[in-house]
Amino acid sequence: MDRLEVFGANKLKGQIRISGSKNASLPILASTILSDKKIYLSNLPNVKDIETMIKLLKSIGLTFKLSKKRKSILIEKNKKIKTYAPYNLVKTMRAGILVLGPMLARFGKAKVSLPGGCSIGTRPVDIHLKSLAKLGVKYKIVDGYVHAFVKKKLKGTKIKFPKISVGATENLIIACSMAEGTSILTNCAIEPEIKDLVNFINAMGGKIRWIGKRTVRIYGVNKFNDVYYKVMSDRIEAGTYLILGAMSEGVLKIQGINPKIIKTEIDILKKIGAKIILSKDQIIISGSKKIKGINIKTAPYPGFPSDLQAQLMVLLCKAEKYSVIQEKIFENRFMHVSELNRMGAKIIIKKNKAIINGNTKFRGAELMATDLRASVSLIIAALTAKEKSIISRIYHLDRGYEKIEKKLRKIGAKIRRIS
Repeated sequence: MDRLEVFGANKLKGQIRISGSKNASLPILASTILSDKKIYLSNLPNVKDIETMIKLLKSIGLTFKLSKKRKSILIEKNKKIKTYAPYNLVKTMRAGILVLGPMLARFGKAKVSLPGGCSIGTRPVDIHLKSLAKLGVKYKIVDGYVHAFVKKKLKGTKIKFPKISVGATENLIIACSMAEGTSILTNCAIEPEIKDLVNFINAMGGKIRWIGKRTVRIYGVNKFNDVYYKVMSDRIEAGTYLILGAMSEGVLKIQGINPKIIKTEIDILKKIGAKIILSKDQIIISGSKKIKGINIKTAPYPGFPSDLQAQLMVLLCKAEKYSVIQEKIFENRFMHVSELNRMGAKIIIKKNKAIINGNTKFRGAELMATDLRASVSLIIAALTAKEKSIISRIYHLDRGYEKIEKKLRKIGAKIRRIS
């Protein structure tokens, strides 16, 4: 099993180009099930979750040409589809449930394994299922699989999500884009990745329009067109490297990202003490010797993302005073805390709050990653330690960060993968 060897106390400087967004690519790939036309997607990140989704699409019958070098895929034929998504492909990522909506919309039936992913708390699909039921779907769960069908076609309707859910919003937008009549979805998640999904479906002939901050109107269509589409850049990857830049004494140029979609993160880093210069698709960041403590809570977009909570926690360990992070999205997303404490951090957990005492001097240690974002938080901490660290279970990391060792070495980090 691969591990990472990280030597700390490096002064980092240089340029990092942001890859395509994993969290935008996954629902866009799932939505290609809707169409039997040619679909060309570019700027796909070369990460494990994308590889798994492509394997899933191939297993159900999509025919395509994949170019990892060009980070693109051409889907050529999509007519004989198996409406079955097996556990062995869905178990490693929660996005597998997103094939349910398009299968029901186009073929009227689906058998999809309940999803997996990181162990950061329960991620029930009840909002997905209850919302699809309002479109006419009948379903039952048997042996860990969702068995669902609809008579004739999905029927457009008005749906208000009981709480903001990224996955349910994506699944219902995809499903409603081919439903009969008009659907209006309210209390939607509005992450940039969801806006990218809407832009993609519209580009291939969908009729979706935002009519309020969290309200979308969808006219169902019967067929789609050929489409060429470039996936947006990864704002979580960009935020991760910005946090790393805020900890470094050097200067980092984060390229290929629109600063507008990470305004909250940029504002918080400025408040903490980082110096940031913005341009159209580039962010220049340099850290401060005096990092200020802060109290924040994670929240749906445009709030501070849960996917950057672990990384920010590492930065706040270096603050002059104590800080508090309240995790409002997932109930089990402090699993990295014990590992950070082993490195010298002083973090106390009280229910969904992490109280972080500052002035930490991280020490190298043998570490174990527990989920995707925890993995990269340990790297950030290890890069500031004086001794060597070994990070195991980095298969989590490979799910969402493309060529992270290469990108970090380019800016001066001493890091290598060992088997």
